Amino acid sequence: MSVNKVILVGRLGRDPEEFTTTTGKVVSTFSLATDRRYMNEKGEKVEETEWHSCVAYGKVAEVINKYLKKGRQVYLEGFLRTREFTGKDGVKRWKTEVIVNTMQMCGSASQSSSDYQPGASPKQTASTSSDSEIPF
Repeated sequence: MSVNKVILVGRLGRDPEEFTTTTGKVVSTFSLATDRRYMNEKGEKVEETEWHSCVAYGKVAEVINKYLKKGRQVYLEGFLRTREFTGKDGVKRWKTEVIVNTMQMCGSASQSSSDYQPGASPKQTASTSSDSEIPF
């Protein structure tokens, strides 16, 4: 048995980027920042920020593209995927991404975006129930 599940609560580091695959699927890519606070051995407060590359497909991507902006706090569920690609310099690289299949907006929209209008969204939660949404 194996498990590949990610649960994150954080803030968008940039506005989502939207594009459509050659098969017509909507895709959203964005970065998510999560913070960790702790006391080190010297008793000093330390805060670390971890950045996560996130990708969503289909209906989840549509909701993200429509309602999320930089700074918005969200709850995400998904799984990790590492893909190999060749950079512009011809060097092979790997990138680990969170493939998002559930998203829920947290906090108030005014905390991050003046474009968001409360009540404009019929649903504040979006999810994909199957991996069949992933175009690979």
